[in-house]
Amino acid sequence: MAKDKGLTALEKVMIAAKAADSKKATDIVIQDVRELVSVTDFFVIVTAQNNRQVAAVLDAIEEAEVKEAGVKPFGIEGADEGFWALLDFGDFVVHCFQPEGRDYYRLEEVWNDAPTIDFEPDEPKSEDAE
Repeated sequence: MAKDKGLTALEKVMIAAKAADSKKATDIVIQDVRELVSVTDFFVIVTAQNNRQVAAVLDAIEEAEVKEAGVKPFGIEGADEGFWALLDFGDFVVHCFQPEGRDYYRLEEVWNDAPTIDFEPDEPKSEDAE
């Protein structure tokens, strides 16, 4: 069983974003929804290109959170379908979309009043790399 290491929600969010980036997730957006949503503090929204990458991103985030923060998600939804999957860690929720799902749901626009938190990927991704 994972032992919570007492990190802040924002520290855990950054672990999730870095883990997603390590699996080449794109368009990583972090929204501070504390003033808008009563059930969580942050959204981490990422794009993965296909079902396999969605699964890899979710696995990497879960593994990193257990190892670095000592927490496991309370719930995982949509992982089997891969169109839109989420990991619910309580104080933050990771939304992992395939491009069509992200375009359809436009979660950032739904919560456009939420401030965004800066996240810089380790290595910039060029358009040629895709």
